[in-house]
Amino acid sequence: MTFGVGHDFTILAAAALLIGLSKGGIGGPLPTMLATLMISQRASVATAVALAVPMLMVGYAFALYTYWGTWDRKHSWALIPGGVVGVGAGLFLLRGLPDRSLRVGLGVAGLVVTGYKIFSHWRGREHHQHRSWHGPLAGLLSGTASAMLNAGGPPITSYLLLQPISPTVFMGTNTLFFAIVNLLKLPGSLAAGVVEPAALAWSMVFCPLVALGVYLGRYFIKRIHPEVFDHIMTAILVIACVWLIATAYL
Repeated sequence: MTFGVGHDFTILAAAALLIGLSKGGIGGPLPTMLATLMISQRASVATAVALAVPMLMVGYAFALYTYWGTWDRKHSWALIPGGVVGVGAGLFLLRGLPDRSLRVGLGVAGLVVTGYKIFSHWRGREHHQHRSWHGPLAGLLSGTASAMLNAGGPPITSYLLLQPISPTVFMGTNTLFFAIVNLLKLPGSLAAGVVEPAALAWSMVFCPLVALGVYLGRYFIKRIHPEVFDHIMTAILVIACVWLIATAYL
């Protein structure tokens, strides 16, 4: 993939801003998915995923500063090991599966876990029976989906929304998990040969726009009621999953 025309620059600039908004707490996984899909119009999905990683790392660096220390240690330790394993599995699958299979599979899986979350919420959190394997499984699924399509939001979001935590703790735990995951994805993508260093350099040019999105997202997230936040995140999850499935057939 060679960048050098105005349309390429516009796509990367828009992707950087979208990723910043997502890391600031607005839109959940949808902006990052949209950013990846935008870049994929000029490259393969594997390359698009890799090109978004530098922007994601910058976004998570700002987000970590913003949410530093607000994560839940218990849930973080439950999620992160599975996420690390998932990155390796995701990069392996990224090279071997066709794009349509990846999009449809992730979309369906996301709808299943979202449906489970909605059902559990309808029954009430007191009826949700937490199991020790829930966290590792959510981490594994999110790490795998993130490595394959930058779409790791649904499993971990469904898991965290079932926990009695505040929006700030939600964002802190989510930020820590994906900061580690994306830190592993960059060398993994280079080692797998899905992207060239020169292409990654172009994506880094637009990373300053990520900072703007992070702080805009942080401004709005502090002013949202927890119950409203829960409803918004659930709606975004459904939209994101349907978007993945629909784009597989476009």
